Amino acid sequence: MSLTITLRQLGFLVAVADELNFSRAAEACYVTQPTLSAGIKELENRLGVILIERTKRSVLLTPLGQEITLRARALLLDAGEIEKLAMSGANPEEGDLRLGAIPTIGPFLIPKALPVIRHSFPGLRLYLREAMTEQLLEGLHAGLLDLVLFAQPFDATGLETMHLFDDGYHLATRAGTLDQRPANGSELQGTRLMLLEKGHCLQRHALEAYPDLDIEQDESFAASSLATLISMVSEGLGITLLPDLSIDAGVLTGHDVAISPLPDACPRRVVLAWRPSTTRGKLFEQIGAILKTTRGSIHDPSMN
Repeated sequence: MSLTITLRQLGFLVAVADELNFSRAAEACYVTQPTLSAGIKELENRLGVILIERTKRSVLLTPLGQEITLRARALLLDAGEIEKLAMSGANPEEGDLRLGAIPTIGPFLIPKALPVIRHSFPGLRLYLREAMTEQLLEGLHAGLLDLVLFAQPFDATGLETMHLFDDGYHLATRAGTLDQRPANGSELQGTRLMLLEKGHCLQRHALEAYPDLDIEQDESFAASSLATLISMVSEGLGITLLPDLSIDAGVLTGHDVAISPLPDACPRRVVLAWRPSTTRGKLFEQIGAILKTTRGSIHDPSMN
């Protein structure tokens, strides 16, 4: 009797491709390692090809195994959408929601919006993941995330996007070095900014705040977080641009930093994105509206 390819077997293959380790892949699939190994073997027997090369030291996908894994991911994603479609017939506002956000937006917006989201959709279980934009969008396309909060300019081809708000900048220096008047971008001509390390979209966005000016990154330093960057500025080691959202949310509290508005800077465009194939588009638009309203309610604590 011939074997039949199952979604379970394809799930095992994708897990092995992700982990490159049978033990961790079995844990990810909530099965024993022998069960996972047997499922992979059945799949290989049914297809008549070797998908995975196993040695005592490594686990590698064959070239054909890599290609079949790509198809398997797409099939599993479609199967997941079928399940969600069936669930949405009862109530699209219930169940798990996996939201990804970049670290220069998520911590300042999501905690303040979460009580409203929970009150509006009590049957929703929200799981938050913070990562850099490329990782988040890859997760969204792969079906590992349902919704992503990030900032443009950034390529979001193939996704539905909802514009939430524009996020401008302030110039930040050590306290006592600025009179906190609105600054003109031309005053930054030829300056070197302390910025986040490459990979953070804010690093690129800050450099593009004045595309016509000669503004460069101080290559002697790159921070892994806004908190580290602000600490360096407070010690007088350099200057930087900080997003208005982070300032309004109180990121400078306790730091010896002065800020000056930059009204002529090109803002970053904060958006919410999801797959066009989702069955929960209306729900995501409602969540986007909550995030948009939340941004409008966030004010700099020092101004109160």
